[in-house]
Amino acid sequence: MIRTIVITGATSGVGRELALHYAAPHVVLGLVGRDGGRLEQVAAEVERRGAQAILGTIDVRDRVGLAGWLEAVDRDHPIDLLIANAGVMEGTPPGGPIEPADAAYDLMQINVLGVMNTVQPALQCMMARGQGQIAIMSSIAAFVPLADSPSYCASKSAVLSYGLSLRALLADHGIRVNVICPGYIDTPMMQRENGAKPFKMSAEKAAGIIAIGLKSNKGVIDFPALFSWVTWLNGILPDSVRRWLTGHFRFTVLSAPNKPD
Repeated sequence: MIRTIVITGATSGVGRELALHYAAPHVVLGLVGRDGGRLEQVAAEVERRGAQAILGTIDVRDRVGLAGWLEAVDRDHPIDLLIANAGVMEGTPPGGPIEPADAAYDLMQINVLGVMNTVQPALQCMMARGQGQIAIMSSIAAFVPLADSPSYCASKSAVLSYGLSLRALLADHGIRVNVICPGYIDTPMMQRENGAKPFKMSAEKAAGIIAIGLKSNKGVIDFPALFSWVTWLNGILPDSVRRWLTGHFRFTVLSAPNKPD
């Protein structure tokens, strides 16, 4: 039986590692990214492992273009698993008081609207079949507001709520929805952040944990466990206490073009 998996933000980081993790004979991998050259490199790697790659050099902010590509893939290869992984981060720059406004707006369009642009077209196809699985990439940052990355925290909180709402709505329609909330993962995106990165792990290890969580249909795939619990607890503390605690973990983010990871 052929299994079809679509991954956005597949050119690097966790998206690339998920593509490699799932690459095998009898698997069709729909890979979406903005950098055509890097997308071709990932395609070559997954094809060496026996998978078939279908590429979409598309910006997830392109609602019409992405919808058309997803619908075309689904017509020929009904999508079993969709991973809305594409995302960027921003934050306080070195020597600056607050994240740049233009970068913050771009981030929200990619991290929130980009997720919706990815999920909605596939959702219609899956509902018509009465089966499928959708995974949405959020972050442990969804659990606590951080002074140095307000737009990033807001975007990840938004997609966490969006995903859990869809999970409740679609449970009786044969569609599984999971939200992924990782901690610090060693990716090009995370390397832009200057500051403490407790419990940092490799993207390859993270991909394995995510795959296990998806297989078991875990609603929120949050990890590492201890860091997740501490972050969640921090998020529900009184404001003055939370601000005092998070004040010890300030960071800056180096500027870079917003490219989904």
